[in-house]
Amino acid sequence: MRRIGVLTSGGDAPGMNAAIRAVVRHALGRKLEVIGIRRGYAGLLAGELQPLTRAGVANILQRGGTILGTSRSEEFRTKEGRARAAAVLRGAAIEGLVVIGGEGTFHGASLLGEEQAVAVAGVPGTIDNDVYGTDFTIGFDTAINTALEAIDRIRDTAASHDRLFFVEVMGRTSGEIALGVGVAGGAEDVLVSDTATDLEALAAEVRQSWQRGKRSSIVVVAERGEPGRVFRLAEEVRVLTQLEPRVGVLGHIQRGGTPTARDRILASKLGAAAVDILLDGGGTMAAEAGGKVVRVPLEDTWAKRRELPADLLALVRDLA
Repeated sequence: MRRIGVLTSGGDAPGMNAAIRAVVRHALGRKLEVIGIRRGYAGLLAGELQPLTRAGVANILQRGGTILGTSRSEEFRTKEGRARAAAVLRGAAIEGLVVIGGEGTFHGASLLGEEQAVAVAGVPGTIDNDVYGTDFTIGFDTAINTALEAIDRIRDTAASHDRLFFVEVMGRTSGEIALGVGVAGGAEDVLVSDTATDLEALAAEVRQSWQRGKRSSIVVVAERGEPGRVFRLAEEVRVLTQLEPRVGVLGHIQRGGTPTARDRILASKLGAAAVDILLDGGGTMAAEAGGKVVRVPLEDTWAKRRELPADLLALVRDLA
């Protein structure tokens, strides 16, 4: 193997640039050329390729977002699109591909490898922390710390005005951010699912808290693919409690910003490991499990489901 490509796909996540840097420098140290592919699979189909050098990835470790850009491609979802993508890779003499993204990115990558015999290695980069096989994804630590800082500020206002606040955090299909922030932020509760039982139990707990003299509470709500979901849930709880909750939506601020040291270290480890995966033939994702770098079959990353840590939800309610 002499030349590899690297791309970022799906939602951006703090630490992606650190992963790109690790891929490039680790590969160059093993006498490989590295080609950066702009705008993910869409850019691959469009042939948006650029050589990446050691100097070209200098001073990006601390930057959020991704210097390669990212997007989602409907064409790549088709078998014909993946065949055309493979033709672009072959035309550029790219023998292996590192993809940095989430489960959707890995689904496409595993199909590309299966159908077109392209050597592919994955690096989990998503704030949602919802990829099977890894304890943490790149960007998750930064996202929960960003959300936690915002919630700490909201708590000041909640305490000053005797308010019940509902705060929505991101998480397209996962409640990992909500649970992490709920524990670290001392939330009254975390709403991950959307059942009447959860809302009734929450309303009863809030009423009891107010009767005990508590005059401020924060409830963290997982977006779960429904932006603005928090407004609907807050209204339902208002009817049940007769309190007037206030709502905060943190939105995309959780995706941006300087990555934490934890995310930079994780990205560096997994980016370098992905290059070694390609040299061994590809087909797996570099992951962290139990503090060690491991390899997870690409198909497992999207075919299997990562379960939410139920113990964290129990802990939030126990400590409220």
